[in-house]
Amino acid sequence: MVDVTVIGAGIFGLSVGYACAKRGAQVRVIDDVAVGAGSSGGLVGALAPHTPHRWDAVKVFQLESLLMAAEHWRAVDALSGVSSGYGRVGRLQPIATARMLELSHERNLDAQVMWQGAAEWNVVKADAFGDWAPRTKTGYLVHDTLSARMRPRAAARSLAGAIAELGGEVLIGDHAAKGKVVWATGYRGLRALCEEFGFEVGNGVKGQSAVLRYDAGEVPQLFADGIYVVPHSDGTVAVGSTSERYFETPDQVDGQLDDLLEKVFTAFPFLAGAEVLERWAGVRPRSNTMAPMLGIYPERAGHYIVNGGFKTGFGMAPKIGQVMADLVLEGRNSIPDAFGVAAVFSGKI
Repeated sequence: MVDVTVIGAGIFGLSVGYACAKRGAQVRVIDDVAVGAGSSGGLVGALAPHTPHRWDAVKVFQLESLLMAAEHWRAVDALSGVSSGYGRVGRLQPIATARMLELSHERNLDAQVMWQGAAEWNVVKADAFGDWAPRTKTGYLVHDTLSARMRPRAAARSLAGAIAELGGEVLIGDHAAKGKVVWATGYRGLRALCEEFGFEVGNGVKGQSAVLRYDAGEVPQLFADGIYVVPHSDGTVAVGSTSERYFETPDQVDGQLDDLLEKVFTAFPFLAGAEVLERWAGVRPRSNTMAPMLGIYPERAGHYIVNGGFKTGFGMAPKIGQVMADLVLEGRNSIPDAFGVAAVFSGKI
């Protein structure tokens, strides 16, 4: 017996499968390539919040998911015996101007209200972080304590192992879908929806990144000049990424990554000379609302969609698994309107 079949073994598909299996459902996850074969097999693993400003349902959802993450990944890793590499290390961002310094102090007050004491958004002096601090013209940084890091591939393996430990199965190749069906098929799935319904449901954005041999220890991740620098627990640092709307080779690195690495070594001189251990390219799924797309598959009874993670997928995944399990297993819809499939399909069918 299979109660729920999930098509796609990326972070969204595995998170939904895990959440359903935890509630006692018999789960089957199917992927035609491998666990974490798409953008969920990337390198960076930055889990970062929205700015605590102009609070709305989407930011509340993300905050709840980020606050769930530590216990979520502890439980997943304990079941699977695989370390996801999760760590709530925080994040540093340079403050470039006096006006941004003023706004950053205002965001500190916003965070006290919106994050309700669960995390902080502080303005700190750069010299407090020594050589690890990114360059800043004002001498100040934003230090938030909510951001976290993980190793994406390891997290996907850990979820797959946890599903198996809960009695489910993760299958690679061509296998039958039984029971209720959840489509978590990434950017190729978005393209298929475009063809099926005849309008732009979403698209893919290519990203390129790299892993460097550099043991930074337990320090915050960095975000500066559009670059993520994420210290991992295995003595490496991941850097990324490019954002390419138009591309010919979705999974091949090219000169854009070379340019990115040159920018990294210039912006973060302490990384200059670090050995590049791996280069990666892949395509991240982005819905046409730029938010995750969750809900009932239009015109297909018993089918559901979870897609469009783009840059926020790993941070949103624990909560997305929860609300999709509510919908699939109990028929209870607790998905924010901005994330609903209806927001993407509004007026189109």
